[in-house]
Amino acid sequence: MGQRGVLIAEPQLFVTDIAASCAFFARIGFAAAFVHGDPPFYAQVAREGARLNLRHVDGPVFDPAFRVHEADALAATIVADAIAPLYTEFAAAGVEFHQKLRPEPWGAQTFILADPDGNLIAFAGG
Repeated sequence: MGQRGVLIAEPQLFVTDIAASCAFFARIGFAAAFVHGDPPFYAQVAREGARLNLRHVDGPVFDPAFRVHEADALAATIVADAIAPLYTEFAAAGVEFHQKLRPEPWGAQTFILADPDGNLIAFAGG
């Protein structure tokens, strides 16, 4: 067997406004790695090893009934070594949390934020 490479995940979030999404993620320390198209229809934001791809869609990302039945359906999870300082940083940036920082039964701490289009992103760690 050959040597295995490093695995990296880049979840794709569907968004209605690339510029607004990039601005939202910039508030929490994600920089635009690239923005493609005129007008923009695809972009990537990154912070350290975390990358999120943003794909423009013309209509609402979620049917309103979806969140009624799937209130906590996640679009992505990002793992951090020190989760509490990250939570504090995001709170200071004025982020609205879907779920505030809490300990989980399996030992991790988690919080969830919603982007402007309702994509839920979980942050988990110790």
